[in-house]
Amino acid sequence: MHTPSLAGGRPAATATVLATGWLLVTIVLDVVLPTTFVPDTLFAIAPLIACSVLPPRITAGFGCAAVLLLVWSGWWNRTWGSPQQWIVLLDVVLVSSAAVLVAIVRVHREQRLTRLAAIAEAAQRAILPTVPAATEGLNAASRYLSAAADAVVGGDLYDCSVTEGYTRFIVGDVRGKGLEAVEHAARVIRAFRQAAATKATLTEAVRDMNTYLTPFLGDEDFVTAVLLDLTVRDTITLTSCGHPPAILVHEDGSATFLEAPPGLPLGVGYDNEARSFAWAPGDRILLYTDGLSEARDAYGEFLPLLDVAPMLATGGLEEALDALLDRVRSHVPRGALGDDLAVLLLENAAVPAAAVR
Repeated sequence: MHTPSLAGGRPAATATVLATGWLLVTIVLDVVLPTTFVPDTLFAIAPLIACSVLPPRITAGFGCAAVLLLVWSGWWNRTWGSPQQWIVLLDVVLVSSAAVLVAIVRVHREQRLTRLAAIAEAAQRAILPTVPAATEGLNAASRYLSAAADAVVGGDLYDCSVTEGYTRFIVGDVRGKGLEAVEHAARVIRAFRQAAATKATLTEAVRDMNTYLTPFLGDEDFVTAVLLDLTVRDTITLTSCGHPPAILVHEDGSATFLEAPPGLPLGVGYDNEARSFAWAPGDRILLYTDGLSEARDAYGEFLPLLDVAPMLATGGLEEALDALLDRVRSHVPRGALGDDLAVLLLENAAVPAAAVR
């Protein structure tokens, strides 16, 4: 679950320090300023600061502190005989009460969003399949990484279809967020499994998927995807539906993008073309969603994919993906991704998978 604690973390600590500091500063001003300048109305600012982040109980505590300090201020300045002091007291009480109500509404809203995000994330993880770690002459590993705490779960997906006739993979990304995107992702996986097992070419598979998906997608909905055919073990055949290009990592660590003609996303149309590339035993292919390609650092710089790709050439596939995701987290501010991330790493095994097992 990637929703922040309602009363914890750095924002809560900052709000506590600011509210406490505000009360202390107001006390100092009340003591040092002449009696003609009474800043006691400023005590009401402290519960307003607290209600933006802190829970209602702590906000109420700052409100009580503000009221008690106002009573002390009236005694210190000898102003309790004036109607103005009673008006100021009423003002602080009302502002503090309003701050508590704001905190209550905010917490209820955060709890509701937490439940919705948990449902969406559980649904997304439920529809993501388990990619087999090894098939004949091919090894595979996959990862799905949730986005930052303030992001909504998305429609990132991956799947494989290994039949007697074809060995094919897909990585895709549904436009939009939330449960609707997860629902569309499930449809994409269903459409891929139907087409990948029966269509002779990737172009025909994309056409079949587009025909199936279009009635379910709205006018502004679409799905980017890259489809990969590894039926012939020394050949990579792929087609792109408006998706970031795959990366081929050779055994010596050199890497290159596998650029296919940029076809239309699924749900928009089909004009895609397939392109083939050679790959040798030990070579690896990385498929990914834009959570990787659009990861930015604090200066807005994208993660240099070809520069980090050599780390995928060493070690096992699982260790290579762990290293990649650690690199992504270190690149983005505070390790918080702005979008969900799905990656699929495939290896042309030098020996049959049965021997590896």
